[in-house]
This record gives sequence, structure tokens and C-alpha cells, in this order.
Amino acid sequence: MGADATALHVLASSLQPQVVAAIFFASAACTVALAVLLASLRLRPPWWCACAVCEAYVTASWAGEFDNLCDWYAHLLRRAPGRTVHVHVLGNVLTANPPTVDHMLRGRFDNYPKGAPFSAILADFLGRGIFNVDGDPWLFQRKLAAAELASPALRCFAAGVVASELRCRLIPLLHSASSGREEKVLDLQDVFRRFAFDCICRISFGLDPGCLELSLPMSAFADAFDTASMLSARRAAAPMHVLWKLKRLLNVGEERELRDAIRLVDTLAAEVIRQRRKLGTAAASGDDLLSRFMGSINDDKYLRDIVVSFMLAGRDTVASGLTAFFLLLSDHPDVAAAIRDEVSRVVLAGDDDGHHPSSDDKLIKDMHYVHAALHESMRLFPPVQFDSKFAAGDDTLPDGTFVARGTRVTYHAYAMGRMESVWGPDCAEFRPERWLRDGRFVPVSPYRYPVFQGGVRVCVGKELAIMEMKSVIVSVVQSFDIEAVGRSSHRPKFAPGLTATFAGGVPVRVHRRARASSALRPP
Repeated sequence: MGADATALHVLASSLQPQVVAAIFFASAACTVALAVLLASLRLRPPWWCACAVCEAYVTASWAGEFDNLCDWYAHLLRRAPGRTVHVHVLGNVLTANPPTVDHMLRGRFDNYPKGAPFSAILADFLGRGIFNVDGDPWLFQRKLAAAELASPALRCFAAGVVASELRCRLIPLLHSASSGREEKVLDLQDVFRRFAFDCICRISFGLDPGCLELSLPMSAFADAFDTASMLSARRAAAPMHVLWKLKRLLNVGEERELRDAIRLVDTLAAEVIRQRRKLGTAAASGDDLLSRFMGSINDDKYLRDIVVSFMLAGRDTVASGLTAFFLLLSDHPDVAAAIRDEVSRVVLAGDDDGHHPSSDDKLIKDMHYVHAALHESMRLFPPVQFDSKFAAGDDTLPDGTFVARGTRVTYHAYAMGRMESVWGPDCAEFRPERWLRDGRFVPVSPYRYPVFQGGVRVCVGKELAIMEMKSVIVSVVQSFDIEAVGRSSHRPKFAPGLTATFAGGVPVRVHRRARASSALRPP
């Protein structure tokens, strides 16, 4: 027996170098295969589409003329007869044609769900949240959220939260930045993200971020959220989805970075849920959105997905809309002056008529020019630049384009805002007056302006988001001038992400106005 054991030991010892060598060889072979695959993508394999659009996309030659992929798409769509372009290597039909948007979001809504391919791309980040599901799960979340957001009590509570955040945090921060001999340079995008995050936590979760018992600073979680959004968006831009799926399987490269970022996001979401349960319904905001969902859902993973979706909607879109607005305002002081005139006029008219609104929210609703300026800003810089659906069955679009089952169809809100066929020859200009008739705001079809989607999937948080952004605009413009600095071009560059994010942030100087109006201040 001892001899046999010795023999086996000797055999194992002799094979060990061979096993190590085999493992090393297999590893090297996988690395080489991956490198060859990546190289082949750059060289445009012969079995891929050889059309000019696909070649420009795969080789990224479009970057020689355009700063952003969305600007290149807008260029292609402007030249296309039906305002529709097919990027074959992505299996994606892009459109900037209002009748086609109507067809997708209303006429053939059932044929254009989010679809399994889209859900797979965002599953790790958004899970089963409202932005990543179809059918009954989507309808359930939408009904609960819509019922709560339509509540006058919730709207009054939300207006109070926004006013409190303005009075106690945002305005003092801007005052501080404008004090001293040398004005400080702020990243306005970062400032608005923090403001919007505080608001969404208090409105949707009944929590102030300051009460969260986190092991890392909030900035670490914000960075993780941004990273997860950026890398999830890159999945959708990959010509071959097998690449990111292989990286995820091997846990390498961007997929490893994405997994690490999502782990931090999960920690934040878990703390939000834990803290909300700890507060219970005895808290003043016990009827917040999260509490309503917690009353119907016992699955913490599902609640996590809902929390992350709220954060994406309530922080990123509002922050993006406000950042773009003040970037445009920096170049258009006449619009800022018109906003100040309207604020004074609306408040004065209320006093003269003997009307004393119970809250500043009612005054803000009467500010049609502010409303028009905000919509005009989002026309040029929509917080969500495009939205995709996947065709459930074969279809023909209104412009005659055939869409095979499983094809990704994308309406491009960013490009639509730059179409002469949609907005006229001055489509590139920031002109709030285009939304006004006799001084009153006049909306247009949501299929011409799909910033908040349209039809059955129209954004349930639209009114809340507009109230929040208008409140910020009115309060900030009254007291400060915001000057964008350090720009090499007036054409901003975007970072990859699920929402429009300005690469490198938006550095600004804040100048306190010598005779700031006190007509309307946060209560």
C-alpha cells in the first residue's frame, strides 16, 4: 500500500508542471482569441454590412467631424428622405419622424415594448424597475406611482421639499460661491445632481440623505451610480452583444468595473430600504412612493430595483435638464432678463388683484415664459436623448421602412429638436418665444416633442419634474448670474450614459446680482 501511495505521489508530481502548462496555454489561447475578435471588429469583417453608415460607425470615422455620436445621428437623419436611418450592424432603425414616433408610442404600442434584448442590457443595473420591464410588472409599478404622484397631498409635500432644499442648501451654496474677492468655480452639473438627489430621497423615500448610515461618503455612491449608468449604456452601443456578455462571464474589463459599481449602488439602495423600514409609517412622509410599494411588495430585490429607478429618474434627468438650461442661459442674458421681468410681473399682478396664493407653487404655474424657456432648453438638450423599443412582430413604419421582428427601433429626441422639418429653419436657435401665443404657453404634440415620451408610456413624473426645475430656475435667476467658464466650444461634449451628461462637468462662476429681486423666495 505504501509503495502504491509513493507511486501516485511521484506521478502527481511529474504531472503538475504539465497541468500548470495546460492551464497557462488555455488562458493564453483565450486572451489571443479575444484580442483577435476585438481586432476583427475594428477591421470590419467581410460578413458585416459594408454600407457607409455602418462602416463609419464601426470604424468611428464619424468622430473626425462630430464631437458626439448623437450629433452624427442628427446629421444622418436630417439628410434621410423619411427622417429614418438603418444602422445594420446594430440592428437598429433610428427615426426623427413625428408620425413614426406616434406609430410606436400610440398607434402600434403593443408591437413596440422595451423588449427582452433591452431588458438584458440594463438588467444588472435596473433589474425589474419600471424603466426596464413590460406587461404586468410595468403596469403595476406605473399604477402605484401615478396614483401617488397625482395626489394633491404628495404634490404639496414635494413643493415644500423643493422649497426647503432651495432655502437651506442650494441658495446658501451659491451665495457662498459668489462671496469674496475671487468667485469660486463650481461644477454646476455636480451641484444640481446633489440637489436633485436630496429632493428625490425626501420626496420618494421620505428620507434625507443625511440620515443614511453609510459606510462610504455619498460621493462614492454617486460616482458608482454614474459609472453604472455609463457602462450599461456602452453595452447598448456594442456592435456585438456577445462581447459584453463574454466579459461579464469572465468578470474582466468594463464588466468587472460595472459589477463593482452596481455593488455600491446596491448598498445604497439597501440602506434606503432599511432606513425607511426603521422610520415606519409614523414618519411625517409615511405615504411616500417607497412606502406605498413596500405595502405591496415583500421582495427586497424588487424594492431595490424600484429604488434605483426612482434615483435614475429623479436625480439624473432633473440634474441634466437644469444643467443644460443654465448653460444656455449663460449665452442668452436676454432670456434671463425676461424671466426676471415675468417673476416680478406675476407676483405684482397677484397682489394687485387681491389674490394671495397659498404657496409659491401656484405662482410658478402662472409663469408661462419660464415654462417656455425650460421646454425650449429640453428641446435642444433632452435629458434622455433617445429611447429604444424592440419590434414584437414585423411592421412597416409610416415612412415606408420595413421593420423585421426583433429589430431595435429608436426615436431620437435630440435629433428631432434639430430638424428643420419639425421646428423650422431656426431650429438650432434657443428661442423660448416659439412656445408662446399671446404670452401663454402652448404645448405641441408629444410625438413631435417626445422628451417625456407619449401615449401610454408618458412620464408619470413629468409635472413633478417641471415643478422642481421651474422652482430652481425662478429662485436662482432672481439672485444670481451664472457664467459658464473654460469652454473651448459652445458645442458641449457628452459622456456615455443613460441620460445626457456633460463630459468633464460644467464649470461656472456665480455672480450675485446687486439688486436681486425678493418678489418670490422659497418659503
